[in-house]
Amino acid sequence: MDLHGPAHLPRRRVLRAAAAATASLPLASALTSCLNLGVEGSPHGPLDVLYLGDATQQQSFNQLFDAFQEAHPDIGVKARGIAAPNWGTFANTVSTQIAGGKVPDVVQVATEGQRLFASKGLMEPLDTYIARDRALVDAYFADVDPRLRNWTETYGSTDGRTYYIPGGYNTAVLYCNTEVFDQAGVDLPTEEWTWEEFRRAGVRIKERTGAFLIPLGFGFPFVDIMPWLLTNGASTLNSAWDEGTFASEAAVEAATFVKGLIDDGLSPRPGGTFDAVGQLRNNALATLGGGRWPTLDVRRLDMLDRVRIVSWPVNAGRGSPVGWDGWPILKASRKKEKAWTFLTWLMSEEASVFYARNGGSTVPARNSVATGAPFLDQAPPGTEALAEAITYGTPIPSPERGSEVQDAVNQGWQAAITGTKPVREALESANETLGGLL
Repeated sequence: MDLHGPAHLPRRRVLRAAAAATASLPLASALTSCLNLGVEGSPHGPLDVLYLGDATQQQSFNQLFDAFQEAHPDIGVKARGIAAPNWGTFANTVSTQIAGGKVPDVVQVATEGQRLFASKGLMEPLDTYIARDRALVDAYFADVDPRLRNWTETYGSTDGRTYYIPGGYNTAVLYCNTEVFDQAGVDLPTEEWTWEEFRRAGVRIKERTGAFLIPLGFGFPFVDIMPWLLTNGASTLNSAWDEGTFASEAAVEAATFVKGLIDDGLSPRPGGTFDAVGQLRNNALATLGGGRWPTLDVRRLDMLDRVRIVSWPVNAGRGSPVGWDGWPILKASRKKEKAWTFLTWLMSEEASVFYARNGGSTVPARNSVATGAPFLDQAPPGTEALAEAITYGTPIPSPERGSEVQDAVNQGWQAAITGTKPVREALESANETLGGLL
């Protein structure tokens, strides 16, 4: 799940490819090599935790880790944030560090990397720990949408064993500048709105205010591509992630609609340097797609009273990509008990409330927190739509050769929406490439 750059900032604010790459072939080779090194981290010293995040996210994570140490003063934490542009780069960095003998104890792994990491045997199975602390784990999952647990077990394992504790997740919604809509005399929807209603709103907004409707692109599938496919009953891959479905009639229809928004001037031409957050602030942009992470910018720019969140417009039906954090214990760690204590603390209501209240960029896995004041306060009206979207969402497709798959998807979508190739031809070509990769 890159969290999630440029026009759209990833599922974490810094990551433009939140849904971006898992790992390239060199990464797969590096990960395999790590298994034969026999390196192990020191049994002494603080718990070494790696996560993906820029300076803004590092500040939030450090607050979270400080709270853990207050609850467990006997366990030190050395948290290291890697400001990678996407999950593929992050995974490459982690594998390089492991190969060099610098073995972390716990690593944050988004959806995009979970299957790959699990397939390389880098993680310790958690089943024994879960069985030992069954009451604690069951209490956690009783407060978590069952889909999240099922998806983690289905897509985060290649042998039926459990390797990840799912953490926060993201879904896709629209952040709407209410001032732009008011100036154009356009009402925001109270329920679902259709693609056509969305387009008509954009035409009126453009005519009356000059503002763009939405920035559209091709480099960040989580926001650029998947919401349009899923709200039309399409996707890039089937549910098993072993067959391309990128050239279906529904996918062609989705790409054609997006191309039309660009051709009508309702989006800046993709591929440029359009500053989406800045233009939203300046009333030159009506909507911005994203998960929880744009809320951090909305707060920073003091725009909470000017933004409202609504669900993605639909054609065939409701849809949203879903990406989530997984927290594993590294097999080479020599602090596994301490690492498990850390994971159990992450499952606690205390940790969930703390992160929700202190700038977290994901939706808390605990439903009670995601629908409560710690998450909804200091957030745009309509924030409830983020947690609601998991009930109709679909995991972002993330097979083992995810980086190459994503490249093919991005290139096909780019050709389709920019007119480099006819839409159908562009998606059929990309789907043929997917077939070879899968």
